[in-house]
Amino acid sequence: MGLLVLGNQFVRDLESNGALAVRIPLEGGFEGRYQRRMRAAGYESLHMTARGLGDLSAYLGDVHGVRPPHLGKKDIGDAAVGERYFIPPVLGYRLERMAPGMKGILLWLIEGHVLSSQELSFLASLCASDNRVKVVVELGGDRSFKWFPLKDAVKSA
Repeated sequence: MGLLVLGNQFVRDLESNGALAVRIPLEGGFEGRYQRRMRAAGYESLHMTARGLGDLSAYLGDVHGVRPPHLGKKDIGDAAVGERYFIPPVLGYRLERMAPGMKGILLWLIEGHVLSSQELSFLASLCASDNRVKVVVELGGDRSFKWFPLKDAVKSA
């Protein structure tokens, strides 16, 4: 019964703060329970790794260019590293096509310890700019599942 109460408290804390930093046991398994709880509360889940995201504001909020690996080959007349493809913003695209009746999007970032304090503060402010977006960043391991506001993690970093 304790986990059910904790799950409800997690949902309430995330809705009130907008962005949470979490520390989870390294053996895993706990985050799935909380993601299910958020889906039951009306949020679509977007689970990503923080490694290799690059510019967070461009990746999450703007149309951005990506280049596939060129594998050592190039065409005459093209750029030295190959073609560039433009991808729609990840969060904007999801928010436009959100299912009816859903409250918003939950962006769950694993390996958040690689993010700088500036990137963490951007994620905390992202929730303030659009209240349909909720962010959870995994910042490391602990013996039990613990969460705290992301803005507190930015202050301590």
